[in-house]
Amino acid sequence: MNHSTAPSPAPASFEPPPPAQRWLAMLGIGVGILMVTIDYSIVNISLPTLVRELKTTFAAVQWVVLSYVLIITSLMLGVARLGDMYGKKLLYAGGVAVFTTGSLLCGLSDSIGWLIGARAFQGLGGVLMQSLGMAIITQLFPAEERGRALGVVGGIVSVGLALGPALGGMIIGAWGWRWIFWVNVPLGALAWVLVARFVPSAEPSDRGARFDWAGALLLCAALTSYALGMTLGQRLGFSRPLVLWLLAAAAAGVAAFIIVQGRVAAPTMNLSLFRDRLFGMNLSMGFLVFITLGTTVVLPFFMDLVMGLSTVEMGFLMMVLPIAMGVVSIWAGWLTDRHGPRVISILGLIVMALGCAVMTTIHRDVSVWGLALRLLPIGLGMGLFQSPNNTAIMSSAPPQHLGVASGLLALSRTLGNSTGVPLAGALFTAMVLVAAGLGAGAQITTAPHEALVQGVRCAYAASTGIVLIATIIAAAAWRVSRRRGL
Repeated sequence: MNHSTAPSPAPASFEPPPPAQRWLAMLGIGVGILMVTIDYSIVNISLPTLVRELKTTFAAVQWVVLSYVLIITSLMLGVARLGDMYGKKLLYAGGVAVFTTGSLLCGLSDSIGWLIGARAFQGLGGVLMQSLGMAIITQLFPAEERGRALGVVGGIVSVGLALGPALGGMIIGAWGWRWIFWVNVPLGALAWVLVARFVPSAEPSDRGARFDWAGALLLCAALTSYALGMTLGQRLGFSRPLVLWLLAAAAAGVAAFIIVQGRVAAPTMNLSLFRDRLFGMNLSMGFLVFITLGTTVVLPFFMDLVMGLSTVEMGFLMMVLPIAMGVVSIWAGWLTDRHGPRVISILGLIVMALGCAVMTTIHRDVSVWGLALRLLPIGLGMGLFQSPNNTAIMSSAPPQHLGVASGLLALSRTLGNSTGVPLAGALFTAMVLVAAGLGAGAQITTAPHEALVQGVRCAYAASTGIVLIATIIAAAAWRVSRRRGL
């Protein structure tokens, strides 16, 4: 996950505040970023509990994840411009207030519909915080301290991703699912007070900037149509006219988005960057890899329904992926500096593909350690791939477009996630229904264990194929870069 487009230097007229003030301001921004980061992973662990307690379905509960991610994906690139137009502090503080209010409403929800709506509202606050947090920190700190400050933010993101699953499991086990949202309320209040008190106000840097509302709405409409089609297809069957029309609308929305991006004055996505074939190949690899991470949405159901694990045990198991990614990514960055990104990223994709393939051998009697060892190569491979590929993306972008390239990198991740979750859910559901001999619309949580096992295997078989496609693209990119002497 990325928290913004590349931060722009502080305006010449802006003076960084005194050390004590800027680190207290940093604490406020850091608490906000920690909340948003944890929220990406803490909710997945609650999905089986939500199905039971809100008396809903697997297809519907996916929208607890999707509604949040769709809002962030649609607005990710454009919101940074709003900060230039209206002031970063004002919008960030507003984002904290919206996110905190959304968290309170999520915990108060008594139906799946209300929870999905509250999560979408929470996403509005999350995207403001993600898009503007790094830019504010860049302004707060002078050049000689900026690297340390941004390094602290990177550490906060890593801690948040690693803590989310285990923290969610422990909170649900001790106090129930509502508290995974309510825990944000005191943290959000603290973050808002610190931001309001210690982040200095600065004049908007570009009041004449334009927000690409057409592009944001088209992207949101296309992604929502796709996600609706994929989740309704799980319940109604994919041959139903409504489902087919939704998927067709998604394709038309993507086409319209691309056309609009080529015509508006300030597009959400700068298509000129894709004229460089190497840049497009690097970005597509990242997108494909993040599609496969959507498969993790089915794991809590396997661990709950087949393995019979508690939410605490499930949470610690789900930590395997982010911890492996975080540890290996540091080493992968060092290797990239010494040997370049190409070989390292290809190696990471191969390891990841092997991990996904090993997950297709999962069975109903698998032990906790057996599942952990199967998940480990996926995290290791992801860690090996991500840092070199990020380097390759940013290195292939023209210097004058580094901010746009960083935004597209963030978009590829959230877009991959919002594509992967409904895809994995659809494959899992389809295979479970076939293996159990059930008709469309049947509740998969009542399916026999062996059918659920087949569903997990199917989802990871598809992930294996997607990672292999990314590996082929990586090999082609290596050949292109060698021809260019890079």
